Amino acid sequence: MDSISRFQYRCAPYRYVARYRDGKWEKGSLSTEATITLNESACVFQYAQNVFEGLKARKSPDGRILCFRPDKNAARMADSCRRMYMPVFPEEMFIDAVREVVLANRDLVPEYGDGSSLYIRPFMIGTDPVLGVRPATEYEFRIFVSPVGPYFNRAVSLRVCDYDRAAPHGTGKIKAGLNYAMSLFPIAEAHAHGYDENLYVDAATRTYVEETGGANIFFIKEDGSLVTPKSETILPSITRESLLYVAEHYLGIPAREERIPICEIGGYEECGLCGTAAVISPVGKIDDHGIVHTYFRRSPYAASLTAKARETLSGIMEGTVEAPQGWNLEIR
Repeated sequence: MDSISRFQYRCAPYRYVARYRDGKWEKGSLSTEATITLNESACVFQYAQNVFEGLKARKSPDGRILCFRPDKNAARMADSCRRMYMPVFPEEMFIDAVREVVLANRDLVPEYGDGSSLYIRPFMIGTDPVLGVRPATEYEFRIFVSPVGPYFNRAVSLRVCDYDRAAPHGTGKIKAGLNYAMSLFPIAEAHAHGYDENLYVDAATRTYVEETGGANIFFIKEDGSLVTPKSETILPSITRESLLYVAEHYLGIPAREERIPICEIGGYEECGLCGTAAVISPVGKIDDHGIVHTYFRRSPYAASLTAKARETLSGIMEGTVEAPQGWNLEIR
């Protein structure tokens, strides 16, 4: 298929659908219907009871279709469901559903080497009508796919945001749509001022780095070590977890989570975003209320540790670098 240059929705022929009724999940199946019809008072409309995931399938040079760590997405979605008082979709069924929908749309998986991939979006919504504030009793789980290009295709510019993304003891550490709804006004505002994304700080003290609206962040210190924010209110990113492992076991550099004061972000050599959509993307600058911090000052991006981390992690995802045991699910 033709090269995909943008990260956007493209309707695929098949999606997976399963429904929860009478206290149990019914057997799921493939569907060609992309439209969902619900009552106007469905819980997802009235009280935003929904969770979702994001993962990708890619082709290796020899044509195999590889899906990166779907077991981690299944486990994280289960955690999100518990927090949103939704029935957990069984993790084995999740993996089987991913396999089934990717196989059904195998012709949409981009060829190796063009920088694009097949994005996989599992999600669950509360479907029965409610009026008083309460959880739904019926749910629908779906997976759709879309061939996508890179989320960012250049060095990213960030601004430190005055809005809060997630409160202590709230829902910041789960993947629920309501967390992303909170970021829509700030991201529109950031774009209007020429920035690609917002960088959020902790809501309690507004002194520590958290994450951006759509990805986790990391920094490279002058000594070559990698650090990423430690917080109970940010999403436990699968890409970030993988990056920390790759840094230590493949690149041989120290890597850890730690609290990162916002006042110290100008002291790092490199900065990047990591996530399913972003993979690993360099951050060129962060504007902290008029104080602009720039990165990759001493050497070009191509020679940086960030670039090496992206190359290595992408190689693992595409099957050109040997993956740790269990990291890639071959779809066949």
